[in-house]
Amino acid sequence: MTSAALNSLANCHVCGKLTNISVVHCPRCGTRLRFRKPDSIQRTVALVITACILYIPANVLPIMYTDQLGKEYQATIIYGVIEFWEGGSYLIASVIFLASIFIPMTKMFTLFWLCWSVSKKSVTKQKQRTKIYGITEFIGRWSMIDVFVVAITVALIHLGGILTIRPGAAALAFAGVVIVTMIAARSFDPRLIWDATQAPRKDNGE
Repeated sequence: MTSAALNSLANCHVCGKLTNISVVHCPRCGTRLRFRKPDSIQRTVALVITACILYIPANVLPIMYTDQLGKEYQATIIYGVIEFWEGGSYLIASVIFLASIFIPMTKMFTLFWLCWSVSKKSVTKQKQRTKIYGITEFIGRWSMIDVFVVAITVALIHLGGILTIRPGAAALAFAGVVIVTMIAARSFDPRLIWDATQAPRKDNGE
């Protein structure tokens, strides 16, 4: 199996121009040419571990405080899902569960798995792994829905002291989870999935 890299050709990761690696810098935009993203696996794993750490306070701490007639109520993401479900709002509960709990966990697990499979130089199910990465990178951004809901609710609901809503620390932690996992997905180089089927090559020191 041949590839651009085996023929000393590299795609510029900024503008996409295919150029011989000996040129060193992209003739179109001047970006340093590399066969692969440097330290892709190490960076991705480090970012996913960071996201896992942030995921704990994001689900344990309150994401929203409600002050009503002098009484303060607090709600975590899980509590919100349960409240909506018990109140009959099954669609809203399902959306929050998927976007705030299931998708972030699945994305972190998937990125760990992809990094592990690449480090083991696995040559199985490469097309499937590439598709899974594409889906993971695409849907990850929709996990921000909880943060948007809190921000919009805080902006819209303010009834002159009768009812006030304030975002909790979990909102910041959850935003951190989403941002870090998005960066982690971008740090992973899916071309590494296919490198195990190629002959050894010199990778320009990167």
